[in-house]
Amino acid sequence: MDAVILGKVNTWLDGSFDDTTKNEIKKLQSSNPDELADAFYRNLEFGTGGLRGIMGVGTNRMNRYTVGMATQGFSNYLKTSFAGQEISVALAHDSRNNSRFFAETAANVFAANGIKVYLFESLRPTPELSFAIRHFGCQGGVVCTASHNPKEYNGYKAYWNDGAQLVPPHDKNVITEVEKIASVDDVKFTGGEKNITIIGKEVDEAYTKMVKGLSVYPEVISKHSDLRIVYTPIHGTGITLVPAVLDAFGFKNVTIVDEQAEPNGDFPTVHYPNPEEKETMSIGLAKAKSLDADILLGTDPDADRVGIGVKDNNGEWVLMNGNQTAVLAFNYLLEARKAKGINQPNDMVITTIVTTGMIDGLASSNDVACYRVLTGFKWIAEMIRLKEGKENYVVGGEESFGLMIGDKIRDKDAVSAVALLCEMAAYEKDKGRTLYQKLVDLYLQYGFYKEDLISITKKGMDGQAQIAAMMEAYRKDPPKQINGSAVKQLLDYELQLGTDPSTGKTWKIDLPKSNVLQFILEDGSIISARPSGTEPKIKFYFSIRQDLDKPEDFDRVNKELDQKIKAIIADMKL
Repeated sequence: MDAVILGKVNTWLDGSFDDTTKNEIKKLQSSNPDELADAFYRNLEFGTGGLRGIMGVGTNRMNRYTVGMATQGFSNYLKTSFAGQEISVALAHDSRNNSRFFAETAANVFAANGIKVYLFESLRPTPELSFAIRHFGCQGGVVCTASHNPKEYNGYKAYWNDGAQLVPPHDKNVITEVEKIASVDDVKFTGGEKNITIIGKEVDEAYTKMVKGLSVYPEVISKHSDLRIVYTPIHGTGITLVPAVLDAFGFKNVTIVDEQAEPNGDFPTVHYPNPEEKETMSIGLAKAKSLDADILLGTDPDADRVGIGVKDNNGEWVLMNGNQTAVLAFNYLLEARKAKGINQPNDMVITTIVTTGMIDGLASSNDVACYRVLTGFKWIAEMIRLKEGKENYVVGGEESFGLMIGDKIRDKDAVSAVALLCEMAAYEKDKGRTLYQKLVDLYLQYGFYKEDLISITKKGMDGQAQIAAMMEAYRKDPPKQINGSAVKQLLDYELQLGTDPSTGKTWKIDLPKSNVLQFILEDGSIISARPSGTEPKIKFYFSIRQDLDKPEDFDRVNKELDQKIKAIIADMKL
């Protein structure tokens, strides 16, 4: 074993770690040295969003000690940033194995550092954590979740006083403080229990009232209160609030997918608890079909992402992708607010650099400003903060099945999204059509936008290095054309530089640095490459567009666009 790795192992065996941890290390030494090496070859990185990793012993794993050291560093930064003030944080967790344990560990460390802690009594959706930070006027917060990752994973997302995840300079500053924690002996694990307050029902009620206030057409819901809704929480936190919020909106015909209703960190009915996956939504799809439902909705374990299923023009159940869902939501809120006369001259919407360009068209036709930010809702929240008092935020969203409606929270919120999507379904039903038919109508108006995404994972200790090499190769020798179409623009968000390869002309990209490359082709296609900041994974996003002249052409154009994306992927050898 590498001497550095062995040194870390021995530090844990000889240090202030519990006997269970030490025994597990010894077991791995004898039975699985490769896994032991992977568990210690690096420190689990506290990235700009926090921690995420496989659970287990070791410096490269999610456990009591890595969570404790992260929380000690975060505590130190909060105390420096808000010196002389009473500091408080809110804490929540999802249904994953050990999530409650990690949340309680973090709560105890914050409390031992003299920080007041509002800890939810049991699992709650991530968006409610964002709401609670603002509700109590906290200086920060943490939610223990690994979102839609496989069951072996858990995570730790850190929030600032606006209810949003950390952005510069706080993200890097917290990382610096976490890296200063050289030993678990620097962590205050106990001694401040009196600083912990358990919260629950009262925040649920305040949050539900806020979400209900987002409704634009309550009278349409009253007319269609029997809308046939099927909902699956996929063994996650959505079960704690989604049914209650739907009831508050006035929907009376909601069927919960029983097989996936119980919170369970093993996610026994799915491989990945991700509503983006057809396999994950298959039980819900079967239920929706058997009940002849109007809409199917599923939320991920921490209820910040939503997937929806609807019937297509042939009466077959299909799942919409995140871009399609965002288009429907943005369009509804802009059109409905205008029809109700509650739109404002300074209304704005926000999306990301890898989300469908169709949103720009929607915003423009409704005379609403549209801003594009880096991927991640923390950047949407940051734009809201920058525009606060000058422009009125309506909705934000991105392709990864996330929506944030209204500005009372500052992270993606599948609970409010479920309610508004059901209201949208009722609104379209009142007009004698489905959400799918509405989407086709929008394609006729704005053009048929088609997006796809592939994700490539490089496992093992050299996975991150392989992905870094891939990005470096694109930077050093970018393609001159892709699928027969010349690269018109190369946008490098890490260098904050745009380039026209044909002329050599360059310009500055006015966004924070991010390791993303975009290729804008002559035919309008956009290909984006974006490595994950928390996993050895790289995502490639593809966006293309073609006119749709009449509804009857939908299936043909859809197939043509599918073939074009496949051709682009093949040409890039991905």
